[in-house]
Amino acid sequence: MSHLMNTYARLPVAFSHGEGSWVTDVDGKIYLDALSGIAVSTLGHNHPDLVAAISAQAGRLLHTSNLYRMPQQEQLADKLAALSGMQEVFFCNSGCEANEAAIKLARFYGHQRGIDNPHIVVMDKSFHGRTLATLSATGNRKVQAGFEPLVSGFIRVPFNDLNAIRSLVEHQSGIVAVMLEAVQGEGGLHPADVEYLRGVRALCDQQGWLLICDEVQCGMGRTGTWFGFQQAGIVPDVATLAKGLGGGVPVGACLAAGKAAGLFGPGNHGSTFGGNQLAMAAALTTLHVVERDNLLGNAVEIGDLIRRGMTEALSGVKGFVEVRGQGLMIGIELDRPCAELVAQGLAEGLLINVTADKVVRLLPPLTFSAEEASELVLRLSGLIKAFLKG
Repeated sequence: MSHLMNTYARLPVAFSHGEGSWVTDVDGKIYLDALSGIAVSTLGHNHPDLVAAISAQAGRLLHTSNLYRMPQQEQLADKLAALSGMQEVFFCNSGCEANEAAIKLARFYGHQRGIDNPHIVVMDKSFHGRTLATLSATGNRKVQAGFEPLVSGFIRVPFNDLNAIRSLVEHQSGIVAVMLEAVQGEGGLHPADVEYLRGVRALCDQQGWLLICDEVQCGMGRTGTWFGFQQAGIVPDVATLAKGLGGGVPVGACLAAGKAAGLFGPGNHGSTFGGNQLAMAAALTTLHVVERDNLLGNAVEIGDLIRRGMTEALSGVKGFVEVRGQGLMIGIELDRPCAELVAQGLAEGLLINVTADKVVRLLPPLTFSAEEASELVLRLSGLIKAFLKG
């Protein structure tokens, strides 16, 4: 009997090692990884540059704490600021921690403006994490059930509906921020419309609100731009990162700019492990390889191949709804719940995921090749066709 807390419905497989987009289980079976640890393994598995950087750093220092300067933190903050147009970076360990920092920053901003009961506008079908504040911000009743009372101060509206946010201006006081995902991952792979993002940015400017973009799943090149918000040519006041930032090593970040910059001072926020030397080495190397190998361009090219291939293979098949997404963040919607496809894919040597009950989610490494994309389309379309006929 395992002493692990029963918090995951784990699949009956354990992996021993990986290479690129392929992983091998303890029995020697090989699988094509089209999930990359849920958008974490940006460079795939066992990438030589990342392995070398982590190994070298482990031989020098793992951790000294934020009581002291860490030059690698400063280097990574400078790099993220240059890539994003943001001004300040706080390092943590995960996406929910990054979003906690963003929520605290928004509330702190409100109190600085004399708002005693600040509110943040959040979206239906969003996902921001599993801590109490991020759980409360999340637009999924299923993951909130049993954890009441939830944290107050969140106003929920439909995603991609600018008028729903505008309607709050006259009827709701105390709003300090709008928080959204540029692409809703857990919510079913729904990209925000370009005009919607631009409209929210303009409305936040008009009202003096912060715009918070949760880039935990869609950031770090997954959509074909470094950040999902760049698809609309905007810059938020706060952006949050994690997942793919460290290529597999836990690291998160909360970025601030404009009205949100310069708010936090010593003692307002912190993290014991956040930004330690090992995490910084991993993140700096991940960004370097993405740039050097033009993996943003690869995300666009290979993502288009997969979406096109899946659309052609499933066109006219009863039960197929659509393929959508950006870059290597892809959703295939069916007209019925399809969670069983995950186990069926595993049996066929394919790692996929299902989210929002009816959407097959694909998040391959940014190093995915055209040959691997063709293999994925062939295997997955066959599985879906068989499932829909069953």
